Amino acid sequence: MALVNDPLGAYRRLDGMELRMSWHKQKQSFGRAEQHAWPADFCRVFHQDMGVLYWLALTLTSDEGKAEECFVAGLEECIEGTSVFKEWARSWSRRVVIKNAIRLMSPRPEVTFPSPVIPQQEKARKQGEFALVALVQLTAFDRFVYVMTVLEGYTDRDCATLLGCSTADLVEGRLRALRQLRRAIQHASTRLQDHEGESQEPVVLNDVEVA
Repeated sequence: MALVNDPLGAYRRLDGMELRMSWHKQKQSFGRAEQHAWPADFCRVFHQDMGVLYWLALTLTSDEGKAEECFVAGLEECIEGTSVFKEWARSWSRRVVIKNAIRLMSPRPEVTFPSPVIPQQEKARKQGEFALVALVQLTAFDRFVYVMTVLEGYTDRDCATLLGCSTADLVEGRLRALRQLRRAIQHASTRLQDHEGESQEPVVLNDVEVA
């Protein structure tokens, strides 16, 4: 897994690719009802929400190349025949990116990967950066569960269906993620206070109580 040193560079590459892709496919959709999203609607969503969608893909995959692949595959899937109401285009685009990340990463509760090594010069210096580093260091399954149920607001049932796991595995994964993130942020707060001599505003992960 790799942390991205130049996310803006990735945005620019995706921006150029996205703007060149499939605007002509709108002509294939004249038979659609007005209330349904057209290919141009999805192109507009992916252009306007590029930073958010790329961040979502990057957070799930922890890899710049896979994040770009998720983004591009998501755009292609949306403009090649997805039939959803126009007002759902934005939420559907996020869902498609998540599904492509699941396809690429195949997160399973029994599968663990070593935490990525973060070079000293890339060590986080702000509390928000510590939170991101801690999120990347979760196992793939726990990270997907946390992002989908806590950050994206998926129900446990929907998340379990997409991940192909039991609800019990999902709940355990979320608790592990919350505990690990909380410990990491508490440790970060202590380090920041030691180095800067001042209190840091706490990062609120979620209202869920962690035992």
